[in-house]
Amino acid sequence: MKQLITLAVLCTSLFCFSQTNEIDSLTVELAYQKQDSLKVETSLRLVKALYNKKSYKKALTYIDNTERLSKSLNHTKGIADANYYKALIYAHNDDYYNAIDGFNRSRRYYSQLGDTLGIAKVNNSIGLIEIKRGNYGIGLQNSLSAIQTFETRNLKDELSSAYNNLADAYYNTNQIDKSLEFNIKALKVREQLKDSTGIKTSIRNIATLYSERKEHRKAIEYYEKVLTLLNPKKDQTLRGEILPRIGAEYLRFKDYDKAAKYLVEGLKFNRKINSNDGVLRALNAVGDLNIQQGNLKTAAVQVNEAYSIAVKIDNKPELLKNYRLHKELDSIKGRFQNAFFWQGKYYTLKRELDQENQPKIPIIRKPLETESLNEIKDFKALELEKQSEDEAIEFQKLKTISYVLGVAFLIAMTILLLVYFKRKNIFKLNKKLQNKNAEIILKNEELAEKIKHLEEVNNVKDRLFSIVSHDLKDSISSIKGFIDLLKEDGISREEFYDLVPELSENADSASQLLYNLLNWSKSQMQNLEPKAELFNIQDVFKNKISLVEQKVDQKRIILIDESRRDFIYADKSMIEIVIQNLITNAVKFTRIGDSITVSNSDHNGKSLICVEDTGVGISRENIDKLFQSGTFSTRGTSNEKGTGLGLTICKELVELNKGRIWVESTPGIGTKFYVELPKIEPKN
Repeated sequence: MKQLITLAVLCTSLFCFSQTNEIDSLTVELAYQKQDSLKVETSLRLVKALYNKKSYKKALTYIDNTERLSKSLNHTKGIADANYYKALIYAHNDDYYNAIDGFNRSRRYYSQLGDTLGIAKVNNSIGLIEIKRGNYGIGLQNSLSAIQTFETRNLKDELSSAYNNLADAYYNTNQIDKSLEFNIKALKVREQLKDSTGIKTSIRNIATLYSERKEHRKAIEYYEKVLTLLNPKKDQTLRGEILPRIGAEYLRFKDYDKAAKYLVEGLKFNRKINSNDGVLRALNAVGDLNIQQGNLKTAAVQVNEAYSIAVKIDNKPELLKNYRLHKELDSIKGRFQNAFFWQGKYYTLKRELDQENQPKIPIIRKPLETESLNEIKDFKALELEKQSEDEAIEFQKLKTISYVLGVAFLIAMTILLLVYFKRKNIFKLNKKLQNKNAEIILKNEELAEKIKHLEEVNNVKDRLFSIVSHDLKDSISSIKGFIDLLKEDGISREEFYDLVPELSENADSASQLLYNLLNWSKSQMQNLEPKAELFNIQDVFKNKISLVEQKVDQKRIILIDESRRDFIYADKSMIEIVIQNLITNAVKFTRIGDSITVSNSDHNGKSLICVEDTGVGISRENIDKLFQSGTFSTRGTSNEKGTGLGLTICKELVELNKGRIWVESTPGIGTKFYVELPKIEPKN
């Protein structure tokens, strides 16, 4: 036994080593390949290896690169495969909407290519998702459409998954025979694949289905078969489930010795691994065994304990068995009133479970039968006679009263009309006075707003002059100084060319300063109104990442795009400015070899954007200065200059779009900038 375990560990280690070796080899191969279709195929092999190793984050990075390259080469197969693997990762993370969207996109591309295998793989994956979500009809339809392709091509891995999906779907729609058929098919394929976990699962399912079909000898055969395959350490939960089940099957044949052996062992084992479900099943079965053997005192203790566990974990099938055992115990002891009580609870729960396991059949209600037609006619004739007698007496009274009421009504209406017209005139006069007061108040507010705006514009002007006189002067003076040296032959052309990168950086700094100054002054000196719309934030990330690729390559920064498709309700151009500033700042303050990660997620119904870097970080003292109206700035890790206005603009633009921005940072470890924005139009 020890030798087998050692061999299994060795095989697992060799498998993991070979996987890692394959990934490293493909990564190196990919780095030296040209941007062509061969690189797409190598990248897809690397994505598959990373997916099999469950390195989903790294796989997503290569998937995005593969998709971009495939689109530039018009490589439809590469686009289809990239979307398929991305959807698989979304499905693994239970992101249903993005998974279905990805699968549908990949299926469209596979359809263009006429790739029946690709379409079948997508359909099977969609079937698995829908079955997991309880949409068994859609799941069955998709998985069944995939099976024929898999069977024709003898794709055993795909067949194993598809057969198992169908077996689960048929079981959950109470089609036991069909579920058994596909479980047997899945078992045959898994035996060919030597999939030990899948084999054990299929055998357990087949045993359970034979038990439900009341083929108990077959159920015992398969339960005992799976017991011989269980790993003592890895399969404890499965062992705890099967021991009570096989004991209960032997009990049906009154084979008390074997039943007792499995049930006692199952009870002890489930108590040891703290499995409430296994303890409950074992207690019910061993209680039944003791009732049949006349050990009523012991049976009562076991049945009562089982009852408390069944209620606690809400296991209705086992609770139904427990009601039956309570009824039998009280009947044997002569406590018929208690037995009647348990029998009532048994049939109530049984009806409930039967209803859950049956299709809902509409109930057609027939109209109630009342009196015959002749009786109704006689009744109506009597009523009419009585009414005619009363009408003759009352007619004169009503005629007189109607005249009096008519005159009173005319007098009342005349008075009400006079009151109405008078109140209407007063209301009009009050309305005019209210409108004039409102106009005066509005004009006063507008005047106060204009005064305040003029003061703010004046302050902005002073701050702008200060910034221009300082930062722009430095950058432009530096450029002019270098040009003057060249003109006066103060330096050689070769020396000048060496200084060109520094000149370029000064020009970039001046350009960024002017860009931020213009946006900031525009937001300060005008009533900047956002033009909100729904747009995909993932597209903004991809666009802005492409703008910094050259700088990222220069600093050898690892840029990870974990963004996903999600819609935001905001002014797209404003949010583009915010994202560009945050990504540019991250590049500026990261060192060679550091990483930058951009992502977005759903947070309390809003979109939470995060730009994270592993750069130099920000001190607590400087964090408090970041979003203030001022010109706070520090140089980057490659001595890049800043304008001191970028984050001020970011804060104002985010708040204009009903959002908020904040930062978390640890010096020497890195920085995270968060932006929270609405996904739908905010209510006023």
